[in-house]
Amino acid sequence: MRILIVASGNHKQVAPFVVEQAEALRKEGNTVDLFLVKGHGIVGYLGNLKTLKAVMRQFNPDIIHAHYGLSGLLCTLQKKVPVVVTYHGSDLNSRYTRPLCQLAMRRAAYNIFVNAALQEKSHLTSQKSMVLPCGIDLNLFAPASHVNARQQLGLNPNGRYVLFTGAFKNKVKNAPLAKAACSLVPNTELLELCNRSRQEVALLMNAANVLLVTSLHEGSPQVVKEALACNLPVVSVDVGDIATMLHSTQGGIISLPTPQDLASKIMPFLDSMQRTHAREYMNTFDNAHIASQICSIYKNIVHE
Repeated sequence: MRILIVASGNHKQVAPFVVEQAEALRKEGNTVDLFLVKGHGIVGYLGNLKTLKAVMRQFNPDIIHAHYGLSGLLCTLQKKVPVVVTYHGSDLNSRYTRPLCQLAMRRAAYNIFVNAALQEKSHLTSQKSMVLPCGIDLNLFAPASHVNARQQLGLNPNGRYVLFTGAFKNKVKNAPLAKAACSLVPNTELLELCNRSRQEVALLMNAANVLLVTSLHEGSPQVVKEALACNLPVVSVDVGDIATMLHSTQGGIISLPTPQDLASKIMPFLDSMQRTHAREYMNTFDNAHIASQICSIYKNIVHE
């Protein structure tokens, strides 16, 4: 099957989960190409329609799979090829883009939501939808020696490290709350997860004492799944599907969104390199497993 994946090209690099899902789909025997949208807002996205159609004529896809609602709306403006759209959270959680997402849902052949709350928020009545999170690379994200990881990263072998979920400047990740919590815990360093290779991210997962999530909202965050796959404990506020993941894997703790409660939750993990056994429960998030389910969706649409 020939699959054209459409995603944002407005950042320095394509979202890793898009690239990794594309590679997993190739391993399922599909031919996959990637179309990157350039531009911001509804006008910027829809301005890509002419270029998208030109790429479609050249690539001749059987299915278009768009990531995020605005990409989905763009793709549904053409009627020759059926469109699958995955909604990740920031699209449906925004008052501005939610109505546009709902328009895309009505026009799409199938809609995927990365957690159940997003599906409920969509108010979608069509049966052609499901909850399916993005997968992760279980080969890359695996438990390893924290001593070796810290040595490779140049970190203090006896340091107390809290790994933050993203860039401090990303307002959605709510770095001020994370910093306030860590300020209440002596001799603790908050590590920013920004401008790192995938290999470095895996090293950080094994080097840190705990992953801290203070986001204002999330969908089904990859960083949490990757941490759990490395047996890194997670302390998080209750956003997205994190509570469900932590409950099913026993991989961490949900905290109130206050510096005091967060500090009390992360403190026990800082005095030792205590790890979880969450890895045992992560097979359902393997990229190959998720790609197989997506391929079943594609086949059902094409054969209708």
